[in-house]
Amino acid sequence: MPNLVASTIRQGLYTHVVGRRILYYPDLKSTMDETARMADKGAEEGAVVIAERQSAGRGRQGRSWVSQPGNLLFSVLFRPDMAQLPFISIVGGVAAARAVRKTTGLEPRIKWPNDLMLEGRKAAGILAESAVVGDSVCYAVLGIGINVALDTSDTEEISAFATSVNAVAGRDVDREPLLRQLLLDLDELYVSLGRGVSPLPEWRDLLETTGRRVQATFGGDSYSGLAEGVDDAGNLLLRGDDGTVVTLTAGDVSLSSATQG
Repeated sequence: MPNLVASTIRQGLYTHVVGRRILYYPDLKSTMDETARMADKGAEEGAVVIAERQSAGRGRQGRSWVSQPGNLLFSVLFRPDMAQLPFISIVGGVAAARAVRKTTGLEPRIKWPNDLMLEGRKAAGILAESAVVGDSVCYAVLGIGINVALDTSDTEEISAFATSVNAVAGRDVDREPLLRQLLLDLDELYVSLGRGVSPLPEWRDLLETTGRRVQATFGGDSYSGLAEGVDDAGNLLLRGDDGTVVTLTAGDVSLSSATQG
């Protein structure tokens, strides 16, 4: 599969930032860790690290990420300023949703904070990590894992809630166009962010959480209530049954079928 990268470049990856350098590894512990290592050594913004398989891939809150061949596993190096930093993960979610929609015709949704959902099941995860010193951002690493061909029935721990693009599309989706489109959309959104264009309106439209009753856990605490929306930083606004509004900056959310009003 080394030609995944060659094909992506050969068929035209015309970007300003993302994809200036693309590295492919058949096996890697973690694309996040490798990209951070490169960042510490001064790698150029926009570098992309792709792996066919990860032995120590991770998702949010330190969870492991199931990594099988035939999917998309990659990380991108950004060097945003402090104002742009909170939106890196949001940019990733919007780009992933756009790319899946454009290349497959499917209609992804996003479950807050940034799980890409197809037909109510998780098809992709987005993770952003950063290094900040004082009020300066050294770098941010955006990791994206898309279940393209993942057979979720093979892995008991995810079979109840995960799906794949192929399963929902009912066909084998070519990874090369999906990767290329995702990098193009990611580049467009990041460049626009640098020009002051927020990804929040499009992200809000993609959220399936808004208007739903949810159970949320964060920092060992549990909350339940109505997800009223997100604030200008992307934090979840949860109105509890007692009428008080809690702002959650991160956490895990499960949805119920009830909606507002």
